[in-house]
Amino acid sequence: MAAVASSSSSVKPTPLLKDELDIVIPTIRNLDFLEMWRPFFQPYHLIIVQDGDPSKTIKVPEGFDYELYNRNDINRILGPKASCISFKDSACRCFGYMVSKKKYIFTIDDDCFVAKDPSGKEINALEQHIKNLLSPSTPRFFNTLYDPYRDGADFVRGYPFSLREGVVTAVSHGLWLNIPDYDAPTQLVKPLERNSRFVDAVLTIPKGTLFPMCGMNLAFHRELIGPAMYFGLMGDGQPIGRYDDMWAGWCIKVICDHLGYGVKTGLPYIWHSKASNPFVNLKKEYNGIFWQEEAIPFFQSVVLPKDCTTVQNCYIELSKQVKEKLGKVDPYFSKLADAMVTWIEAWDELNAPEGSPTKEVANGAAK
Repeated sequence: MAAVASSSSSVKPTPLLKDELDIVIPTIRNLDFLEMWRPFFQPYHLIIVQDGDPSKTIKVPEGFDYELYNRNDINRILGPKASCISFKDSACRCFGYMVSKKKYIFTIDDDCFVAKDPSGKEINALEQHIKNLLSPSTPRFFNTLYDPYRDGADFVRGYPFSLREGVVTAVSHGLWLNIPDYDAPTQLVKPLERNSRFVDAVLTIPKGTLFPMCGMNLAFHRELIGPAMYFGLMGDGQPIGRYDDMWAGWCIKVICDHLGYGVKTGLPYIWHSKASNPFVNLKKEYNGIFWQEEAIPFFQSVVLPKDCTTVQNCYIELSKQVKEKLGKVDPYFSKLADAMVTWIEAWDELNAPEGSPTKEVANGAAK
């Protein structure tokens, strides 16, 4: 419902998708960063996934509508299937995707702040993501004037009229000013590099093209692609880290291409405030740097059967091929393939049709 200001002539418009979108935030610390986002986030429901020590109390600023889950909650709700949710890694955020009941998800890291455009105006990142998701994508034919559905743009001469309707957009991938999302080797050779280039563009990633998906400024259509947005097994007890969003990105792109959905990248920008330690990152990424040279060709050559018509079907089929082909690279991938199946089983249990048993509630829900 729209909020009415003191003057009856001043009415604030209802935020876009207010009752259809959850904001998912993984964290190990107090969420003071929300104060800067208050004008944009306060109307929405937050799902906070607390990583690390579940006995630690996470403080959330007053006035936000949220539910908070820690590791004890995850274990209680999923039981043995909780093994598919990473521990001591931001990959735990995907639990929030699973328990949400909304149509759309926006996820952001707690070291990301409001950026400003070249005119000095604060960027409402969430609003731009929503605009991206609510307008079509053009994965089957590249438009050289970027997103043809934005104000002031259109399809260029030579663009097939039969493809101008576009396809539904499943994923909106945003970017970062200040600290770029670099891997450890690049961090080490460019320790002082900062991104100050604001490019006012949104692109559809072409069909058949993979991309490195970053989870710190990301929105997606949960009902379309949610079951494939699994951030893998990372962190504590695993031989790899910092590839959680990459893995999800490779999986969702293959499945979006197969099912005919679109993926956009570009606007909106957020301000990424701090660089993580490159030496710590190198330890986490070490295996991934080698393994991605096998994993990426695998995803580039994956073919999903025509009878895979749901995201769940596609994801289970993908898990079989991961086990068969990447399992030869390292036993970790066989374990990951099993976790992919467990994830789908847990997703389907928590997202059963109406009339199913009531699901567990969160810890520390605040209204």
